[in-house]
Amino acid sequence: MRMKGYNVLFPMGFDAFGLNAENAAIKDGIHPMKRTFANIERMRKQMRSMGTMFDWEREAVSADPSYYKWTEWFFVQLYKAGLAYRKMSAVDWCPKDNTTLAREQVIGENRVCERCGTPVIKKNLEQWFFKTTKYADELLRFDEIDWPERVKVLQTNWIGRSEGAEVKFRIESNQSSVDSDQSALDTDDLSLITVFTTRPDTLWGATFMVFAPEHPLVDKVTTPQQKQVVEDYKMQAARQSDIEREAVDKEKTGVFTGGYAINPVNNERIPIWIADYVLMSYGTGAIMAVPAHDERDFEFARKYDLPIVEVIRPEPPHQLPPNSPNLGGEIEGGELEVAYIGEGVMVNSGPFNGTKVNNEKGRKNPGIRAVIDWLEEKGIGKEAVNYRYRDWLISRQRYWGAPIPMIHCDVHGWNPVPEDQLPVILPDDVEWKPTGESPLKLHPTWKDTTCPICGEPAERETDTMDTFMCSSWYHLRYLSPHYDKGPFDEAEYNYWMPVDTYTGGIEHATMHLLYTRFFHKALRDLGITKGNEPMMQLRNQGMVLAEDHAKMSKSRGNVVAPDMLVEKYGADTVRAYLMFFARWEMGAPWDSQGIEGTARWMRRVWTLFTDASDSPATASDETKLTLRRRVHQTLRKVTHDFESFEFNTIISSLMELLNEMYKAREAGAAGSPEWSEAQENYLKMLAPVAPHIAEELWTNHLGKPYSIHQQSWPPVDEAAAKEDVVEIPVQINGKVRDRITGPGGGGRGRGQVCRAGKRDREEASGRQGTREGDRGQGQTGEFGCVVG
Repeated sequence: MRMKGYNVLFPMGFDAFGLNAENAAIKDGIHPMKRTFANIERMRKQMRSMGTMFDWEREAVSADPSYYKWTEWFFVQLYKAGLAYRKMSAVDWCPKDNTTLAREQVIGENRVCERCGTPVIKKNLEQWFFKTTKYADELLRFDEIDWPERVKVLQTNWIGRSEGAEVKFRIESNQSSVDSDQSALDTDDLSLITVFTTRPDTLWGATFMVFAPEHPLVDKVTTPQQKQVVEDYKMQAARQSDIEREAVDKEKTGVFTGGYAINPVNNERIPIWIADYVLMSYGTGAIMAVPAHDERDFEFARKYDLPIVEVIRPEPPHQLPPNSPNLGGEIEGGELEVAYIGEGVMVNSGPFNGTKVNNEKGRKNPGIRAVIDWLEEKGIGKEAVNYRYRDWLISRQRYWGAPIPMIHCDVHGWNPVPEDQLPVILPDDVEWKPTGESPLKLHPTWKDTTCPICGEPAERETDTMDTFMCSSWYHLRYLSPHYDKGPFDEAEYNYWMPVDTYTGGIEHATMHLLYTRFFHKALRDLGITKGNEPMMQLRNQGMVLAEDHAKMSKSRGNVVAPDMLVEKYGADTVRAYLMFFARWEMGAPWDSQGIEGTARWMRRVWTLFTDASDSPATASDETKLTLRRRVHQTLRKVTHDFESFEFNTIISSLMELLNEMYKAREAGAAGSPEWSEAQENYLKMLAPVAPHIAEELWTNHLGKPYSIHQQSWPPVDEAAAKEDVVEIPVQINGKVRDRITGPGGGGRGRGQVCRAGKRDREEASGRQGTREGDRGQGQTGEFGCVVG
């Protein structure tokens, strides 16, 4: 891009907080800061040895107080805007170490603590959140950005927007099990619980209700007779991850609470169960179960012999599922083989019998539209949108992260640290307990402070922020990493932002990339950033795996350090092989033998440019024209491939052109203007791949002005790149039967060759073809030609 006249900012930084350094500190007794900054220095040397073209003057390190001062500042701004709040939330908890665990610290099918092997449970803790769901609908819009379709699909599914209705069910209170402090939802001896459903048209088929085991009303609806079995089941569910609980192939289990709810549309009394396939993180943590028309509910009802009532009946030409009886009214669970989830008409649904139901979502479905209007008229429900997406939990009960700049006072509650007191700096003198508890909680003085409202003694928040908070804004700090009047210099922002091209792994699609988009939009609404998106173009790179096809990691001992490769082969060879051995967006296992081929290519490049030839140019005009054609054809392809991130084919093209140049030299092209042009263009194409060799050959062997990286990218001469002759494969029934050559240049002549070839082949085949082949270039019928 720089050679094409653009001013390019290509920065580097280190997302330096996180769990690994803290675990190492607990294990080895080495302070995370010491280990982290030592690793950063080693990585700097490795990257510089490879000739990475970063703007090192703009480096940012998230663990540096000059950086996380502004991470804390951003938290304060979000808090003041009402986008940060504190609430109870379930976490993975190790009961032996008395600490929360991140997802990566819970290992194995049995979900045990990585540190001590103790089975992990779920526990509710007060934690800090960002209101990411406020931006859910806006995050579903991708019209302004050029991002891979796969990333957009992943983010769309992760947000999981669902249209439907919220319906109020009354729950019978069990007076013997309800304490005197009734829920605010209670009215007389009944409680109200709101259920979200995408299918309000099936309400008349709701024959039982299911709560998530951790739902706060479970204890209130559970009868004394069911208390022990419910408690046992709750403990069992707490041992599972959300992914395990939602698995489609998992056998559905649950227990009856002994309590009942009232279906508001028909006043039927329906039993309340708890089951681990219902999660508090989706909807309200309670569902109405319609077994006749939901496969999961059907499986559950069949297992526990619960009623199954048909409320959607297929119409001709729709057929009933195989082995299904002619449904009508309430049937025994054992008689129905499958749930019906297709189109039809409503039955057994009171005033809505005969209403058509289709496969559309929300109000586009006439049955759903009619029932929503009725629910709102009756005051027992309303139209609603729900999301699978949850607010971003940013609290981490560990030391190595940016402190959450909040202070708690017994009188004035939670308040942010005054901005002129930022950053809240992590203490160096911390003690690492083998229990894994955060040193910030155990530090004798760090958490002690004064209330910013009344000045009386108060306590700091000892949780630190999720590291994704730091990485949600590092692109802004790159603009002016030494600026101290704000997180970034506004003049730099106006010049550089938004990011034109961003690269990163697909594994960040539903976390870092989604958080970054939320962060930008929230700051936009606070007047800090501009525009709707932080990054206009995204391209995902694949992962370099170890030779054993596993992810490289020190624990596996399969890491390939670049230092030794650079020392043995040189930086340019290592760079070129990294670009060549796999498609950039896919990645592949490392092949330690494959680099030898790239090394041979580099040696051949060096030899071609350094072997002087004093003999005059004796090549024929045809040789020189062919050389020039190959140069400009390669230049056209390499230009396209750089813009498309197809780096492996760039190397292939340069290897092929090198062979052509060797042939041309042997034919006497050296010394001709065409040869000089080929040399210059070859080195310019090589420069982004192998910058050191390209620079050396450019300045010291061609005698060109320093530096090759400051030269203009060569334009493609399209006239020179045209082939004199084109070859057209002729296909019959999808198989190549012949090849026809003709004059190059495209246009009318090319079409004439295609048609002539078609007629010739029809005659040769006894006219077995049809005129289907005339549909156009690139298509075949029974008989046709495809332009190659």
